[in-house]
Amino acid sequence: MDGGSGQSCAVIDPQVFPHAAASLKDLRLYRDSREVPYAITLSEPQQADSDTARIRNVGLKGRNVVFDVEMPSRPYTEIMLDLAAQDFLATATVSGTRDPNYSNQTRLGEFTLFDLTSQHLSRNTTIHLQETDLPYLHLELSFSPPAGAREFRPSPEMVGSITVPPSREAQSIYTTAATVTTITQRGRRSIATFALPERIPVERVSFDLTPAFKANFSRDVRITDRPDGSNSVSESLAGTIFRVHLTQGGREIRQEQLSVPAILGSNMQSGAAAEVAVENGDDVPLPLSAIRLEMRQRKICFDASGARILTLFYGDSALGAPQYDYARLFVASNAMRNAQLGPEQLNSSYHDRPDARPLTDRHPHLLWIVLLAVICLLAIVAIRSSKTVHH
Repeated sequence: MDGGSGQSCAVIDPQVFPHAAASLKDLRLYRDSREVPYAITLSEPQQADSDTARIRNVGLKGRNVVFDVEMPSRPYTEIMLDLAAQDFLATATVSGTRDPNYSNQTRLGEFTLFDLTSQHLSRNTTIHLQETDLPYLHLELSFSPPAGAREFRPSPEMVGSITVPPSREAQSIYTTAATVTTITQRGRRSIATFALPERIPVERVSFDLTPAFKANFSRDVRITDRPDGSNSVSESLAGTIFRVHLTQGGREIRQEQLSVPAILGSNMQSGAAAEVAVENGDDVPLPLSAIRLEMRQRKICFDASGARILTLFYGDSALGAPQYDYARLFVASNAMRNAQLGPEQLNSSYHDRPDARPLTDRHPHLLWIVLLAVICLLAIVAIRSSKTVHH
């Protein structure tokens, strides 16, 4: 491992997982013959969960739906509206303020929301903002039907709830765990099959399209996995990928989602076969160039203290997890250096640990040999005792 001086972090290669002990507990970092304390980080949003905002004062202003929103006390970049409606186009005009009486509002922009169910396309009711922490928002939704749809009648009752995800500024970073570029067609499905080594975590599936493909689409996706040696499916997860790039009713719609969350658990215990299926229905199969299984980025962080080359050891499942003060007190530095893991190599000086199990556990057949010997000895004694009695 090559790391500069000061606090350094290296991205852990997914291929470390099947060769290391569970939970990476046997990782040991050395500078020459001296053990170096480390901390392992996991890429995740600073705000781990979504919040629900409070909706107030819902009503109609002409044919527009208007309402106020009390936002959570943290930065946010998106608000997800639950709208009980189909086949619509809407312009969402958003303003914000710090005044609980909703005066002195700052205009945050206009955003296009849509539901194109009748066109067999997707739906978007998420408003993407620049990051802000304004506690009060005012929304005005102006609706119209999309091309070919019937007249749309807005009402205050269509406004359900509002969910506020973690800010995009603090979203997770992902590392590719496995990639398949050979996509097969099976009936109306496009299939990619993965052979996953044990213990590699998978938390997202992403799809690459050929660059020349520009069409709109919406496809359901199903991910299944099966542990090695098993004929039954262990897990089945579902999601949707889509793209909508068009202009209707004078509004430009640009929305794309080419990944789905998928936490696969069976491959944490053993190797597994994973299958990703894209449901094409009656449509032409998507021109997929690759499908990727991804894990949230893990890093091993340490104080390099001027040393350029350190050695990372793993592969001894008998080791327990280390307890470092460095890990308990670790705080990532803004001046952190990026270290690089070199290619994996076998340790030529490694020797298997002596088998510390009891002799009967190491050689269970010995117990049966001893037991048979005792039975034979007792039989001989019994026969001789019987002859002595008769004489």
